[in-house]
Amino acid sequence: MMGISLDSSHYISTRGGIAPVDFADAVMMGLATDGGLLVPGSFPQVDASTLDGWRRLTYPELAFEVMRPFVGDSLPAETLRRLVQDSYATFDTPDVVPIRPLDNKSLFIAELYHGPTLAFKDVALQFLGNLFAELLRQRGGRLNILGATSGDTGSAAIHGVRGKAGIEIFILYPEGRVSPLQERQMATVPDANVHCIAIEGTFDDGQRVMKQVFNDLPFKEKNHLGAVNSVNWARILAQVVYYFWGAFRVQELSGSATPIQVCVPTGNFGDIFAGYVARRMGAPIARLLLATNENDILSRFFNTGTYAKGTVHPTLSPSMDIQVASNFERYLYYRLGEDAARTKAMMMEFEQNGSITLEDADPTFAAGRGDTASTLATIRKHYEQYGVLLDPHGAVGVTVAEANPLPGLKTLCLETAHPGKFPAAVEQALGDGTPARHESLEKLKKLPLRKALLQPTVPVIEEYIIQTLAGKA
Repeated sequence: MMGISLDSSHYISTRGGIAPVDFADAVMMGLATDGGLLVPGSFPQVDASTLDGWRRLTYPELAFEVMRPFVGDSLPAETLRRLVQDSYATFDTPDVVPIRPLDNKSLFIAELYHGPTLAFKDVALQFLGNLFAELLRQRGGRLNILGATSGDTGSAAIHGVRGKAGIEIFILYPEGRVSPLQERQMATVPDANVHCIAIEGTFDDGQRVMKQVFNDLPFKEKNHLGAVNSVNWARILAQVVYYFWGAFRVQELSGSATPIQVCVPTGNFGDIFAGYVARRMGAPIARLLLATNENDILSRFFNTGTYAKGTVHPTLSPSMDIQVASNFERYLYYRLGEDAARTKAMMMEFEQNGSITLEDADPTFAAGRGDTASTLATIRKHYEQYGVLLDPHGAVGVTVAEANPLPGLKTLCLETAHPGKFPAAVEQALGDGTPARHESLEKLKKLPLRKALLQPTVPVIEEYIIQTLAGKA
């Protein structure tokens, strides 16, 4: 399409230590080899006539158009189109991400839970699983995926690559700190290429070990490690699509061409960073509203300018129980004017001191916090008044959205998981017998768990990977 520059298909590190790589190499590299995160050389700019054309596209058609300038020559157009079509054929609705009014006035909901694991991660990881398989088909070899999850990433990643030839997947998750159904969506998968590792610690411990293993470059290269966490650029790219889609649908439903606000419950900053990319490209988004639970490192940053680690607090929204947001470095890079040296220095300062401070506010973002009491109250209110059942993560977002309206603008709230994944939270809000169920989840309750329980240290995790792969030889 016209109005787009294609020089966004080469990738550099936020820390400036690698030569530019193309999209395929960026996907297979995952985490940059200098310890930074990969970002495109520029953001394509979408003009008004292109936006008007995009409004009329189906979700898979829109995904192809949004992704194409970032992919460049790494894949033929027909291959990318096929991967997108195959990825979203697994969803239970042709809309992929339905958009509907929440209160018939100013709030709308994006239902991001219509994929195989009933969570927003499916939107990216169905695509990434197919993309990995295609790149391995082209290049040959094997890929051993290592990921860390606070709940939904692990199951979505597993279901994206389960049974695929040439791929093994190792997923770290905190023992006792994901919901029972989230664990069952991972640890009951019978495919022999799936390896679940429950760690004795928090999600931050798992994420830290994962990054340390990736930074062990001899180990990474010898064992062909790849990443599925939102450190992988393809994850972010696939999520950019639903910001355009959601903004178009809200404008259509409200009969207004005015830009919208998007409220995003987030812990790792990946989902909302995708919204930042969409806005930079030209999506009709006036402001991004960040919502956290009690683990509020991100909302504190956008309200005070200080990014400081705290203690992880278990909550009703466990996928957001994070104190170190892995995608924050990408945002920091742009906030610092794409200065890789400053970005690296500030990240080193954060790693040493647990805190950094930036001057001046960014009007692109607002932020708020929804604690346990307000989350429960929001679930109760919207079920009783509107017949809408929210999951606890979506309820955090709606809580913050209702407290932070933009006068005259509609707000789209991202509902990131099906409420059936969190029946205990829903029952706490509404009482026993509430309809927080899903048939696919009920079937998991009788299946045996397959997992290893390990300490979150680099030697332990690396040895487990080595021994598991040796058994595959």
